[in-house]
Amino acid sequence: MLDDARLEEQAISKAAEIGLSSRIEQAEEINVEVRTDLWKILQGQADAVAIAGEGVVLQKDIRVQHMELSTNKIDINPFSALLGQVELNQPVQADARLVMSLEDLNRALNSDYVLNQAQFDLDVDGEKVNLEMQQMQLTLPGGNKMVFDGKVVLQGKGTTRQIAFHATARPRTRTEPVMLEMFNCTEGDGVSLEFTAALIQKVKELVNSAYIDLDKIALRVSNMEIQQEGILLQAQAFIRELPTMEQ
Repeated sequence: MLDDARLEEQAISKAAEIGLSSRIEQAEEINVEVRTDLWKILQGQADAVAIAGEGVVLQKDIRVQHMELSTNKIDINPFSALLGQVELNQPVQADARLVMSLEDLNRALNSDYVLNQAQFDLDVDGEKVNLEMQQMQLTLPGGNKMVFDGKVVLQGKGTTRQIAFHATARPRTRTEPVMLEMFNCTEGDGVSLEFTAALIQKVKELVNSAYIDLDKIALRVSNMEIQQEGILLQAQAFIRELPTMEQ
């Protein structure tokens, strides 16, 4: 009986791999493991689903080099599952491991999603100053540090000016939030200490917010590990729909 159940799991998992692969033009690799049996599938249930993929696009211009998702008991569409398409009947929570290359990270930092998030008002000694990020570039020099260079437009009291900045930060760990070590202007007239304090407080709020909310998935990052050419993110994921993948 155990061998029969395992054969059912293998058959359903293979059908799910084929189904996901048919939804994409190219993928380096995709693996799906479904822990269930035919009777549970007919009831719209699976004990667990694990997905590993390469070149996963979570949203336009936001791509991860490698992703692993694993979740416990979930509700799925039984008819779609039998056809090899694992579709969720309702959102699920999962553990996630994401590897983003430096190229992936810089594409994401300059995506519409991130740049739209990086537009906000600051209260600088009672004066409202609007900040709009224009571009960002990340480098990983070693020493467990992230270095950001970017350009922003500031608007306040009827004036508009552009400044460039250089900032160094340490990644989030399970016990510590993202830590901003240094921030200074590299172009423009510079900014006041009051502006810098207001900006640091706003950045702290943004990077320590509960979730990164994308189209199909929301992530709460619990740990970041800087690697030679990228960053490994460990997160809790709230999945609305299984993401598409491309090379």
